[in-house]
Amino acid sequence: MKTSNKIIFGSLAAGALMVTAGTAAGLGVALTGRHLYHRLRRRSGRLAYAWSGDDLRGQTVLITGSSRGLGLALAEQFAREGCNLVLCARNERDLARARQRVERLGAEVYAGTCDVSQPKQVDHLISAARRHFGRVDILVNNAGTISVGPLESQTLDDFHEAMDHIFWGTVYPTLAVVPEMIDRERGHIVNVTSIGGRVSVPHMLPYSAAKFATVGFSEGLHAELRRFGIHVLTVVPGLMRTGSHLNAHFKGDHESEYGWFAVSATNPLLSISAERAARKIVEATRHRRADVVLGWQAKALAHAHHASPGLIAEALGLVNLLLPRAQRGSVQKKRGHESESQLTRSPLTRLGRRAALRYNQVEEAA
Repeated sequence: MKTSNKIIFGSLAAGALMVTAGTAAGLGVALTGRHLYHRLRRRSGRLAYAWSGDDLRGQTVLITGSSRGLGLALAEQFAREGCNLVLCARNERDLARARQRVERLGAEVYAGTCDVSQPKQVDHLISAARRHFGRVDILVNNAGTISVGPLESQTLDDFHEAMDHIFWGTVYPTLAVVPEMIDRERGHIVNVTSIGGRVSVPHMLPYSAAKFATVGFSEGLHAELRRFGIHVLTVVPGLMRTGSHLNAHFKGDHESEYGWFAVSATNPLLSISAERAARKIVEATRHRRADVVLGWQAKALAHAHHASPGLIAEALGLVNLLLPRAQRGSVQKKRGHESESQLTRSPLTRLGRRAALRYNQVEEAA
């Protein structure tokens, strides 16, 4: 077996073992107790309202980064709820394909190109959505980029890019729709963050830093806007099978970095399907939840970090020793589909390739 493959399998095994073995007992008790508590409350009728939730039919939903991946899955799910959709992305061809798919579900769709890191483009998109549908009832901030690689391969530009597309790409659309929502005293804002915004994982430092900022913004926004009747949901997903690993950026030892990430993101034991994630997000929106963590792995890691952040930091330091080493002077960035190896073309990533076709990550999705 190649050294890089050994590193990949070693990192996956070590990470899974540390998270599950170190937290299984405590989490089992806590989650079981929480489950029983909610069941008892539901039986008593105190949570009867949560079974129905808000009626989303006829509402206009604007989803950033909706030409592929989770954004497209969310657009399809909201379309099934009878919503009008505003789709946006930077790539016009991807956006056209996504529009056709969502329209097949019977939804009325407006699609516009937009780079959410540019406030003027965001303002133009919001104005166009208002002209077309009259207002934006639900904003889903989903757009973002992923850059994977050791710190030695990251540059200041990588941190700026992550903040621009993830943090500011959430702030700009939010500030553009909040005034009209305050005037109407209603609306939903859904911010898709990451478990990387609760627990900073190795080899994803720019991404995690931007997601941490987004989590802080989203949770504070919930507190500030609740008085106006505006609901803010913070979505904290773990790994999802969206096919996005093909278009993520990788630095350092490209093949090895892509290898561990692709195998993890497409393994059903470590990741949640995009369709299931989208259903859970729409349900959390309907029921006006403040927070939803997607995937048992993400829940376990979040609970463990909350209970003992120092211990988890030390454990992740050990995991980092098993991840690929930086290549001297290598700061070149490549996409996942440019970093394929025998491992990533194997049956281990079959579900990921299927998701990539399903969610418009490759040309064949047309």
